[in-house]
Amino acid sequence: MKIRRKGKISEGEWIILLDNKKRYLIQVEREKVFHFHKGYIKHEDIIGIEEGSIVKSSQGANLLVLRPTYSDFILEMPRGAQIIYPKDIATILVFADIYPGARVLEAGIGSGALTIALLQAVGETGTVISYEIREDFAKRALANIENFLGRRENHILRLKDIYEEIEDENIDRIILDLPEPWRAIDKVLKALRPGGIFLAYTPTIIQAQKTVEALKTTKSFVLIETIETLLRPWQIEGLSVRPFHRMVAHTAFLTIARKIITQEESISPMVLPSEEIEENYEIE
Repeated sequence: MKIRRKGKISEGEWIILLDNKKRYLIQVEREKVFHFHKGYIKHEDIIGIEEGSIVKSSQGANLLVLRPTYSDFILEMPRGAQIIYPKDIATILVFADIYPGARVLEAGIGSGALTIALLQAVGETGTVISYEIREDFAKRALANIENFLGRRENHILRLKDIYEEIEDENIDRIILDLPEPWRAIDKVLKALRPGGIFLAYTPTIIQAQKTVEALKTTKSFVLIETIETLLRPWQIEGLSVRPFHRMVAHTAFLTIARKIITQEESISPMVLPSEEIEENYEIE
């Protein structure tokens, strides 16, 4: 399936219908009808119109037609497992330095939210390898990936337990979304190239702590740090300028580390060059 990102809406595309603040993710098929609390809209009335157009329901309600952004799609797509949220994915892409042409390994695939972002970031010259032990999760993730990106020949799925084996070598980046990432550190050490980056996504600080301890024990990782990303929206309406009462606060901790070639006098994982760099910044 060819995925379009601009031009007139065609049959088979996924779109977002916006009703004020509520949004609906649907796939446009000529014979179908979309029903909601303000009437219905025939899909054939959407096919062929320009993105950004307004369509009216049977009850006269206005709906804005847009193609879903990546954030729209992953928040509304069918899920087989909890997703990694956009704020964390954005941080992962930057802090793990996902670049065009990179060989990236992830485990597990979940509903495919992170996989989509990784595939976009590595481009056609890169490769994303996904390890997942649950076939039902894998099938749902593959469907979500194809719905948003189309078929990707540079995506490899392995139905394997990464705690038991990583069969791939010379990996540039390894990202783990697992309950016990510390159990895979010895496998990661063999698969990740020198200079490569490891990142673990863990919901609790105890999981992050165990991961950091496992990384330090190897004496092959430096620049070890654990961070979290908090997202606070603001309301700006005339003279009313204030943060929203609700915000997307804690979702997970991200633990990042860089692999080095181990020597007798290797850099201590406790001495981080980043700590020295921070001294050059003034924080008010």
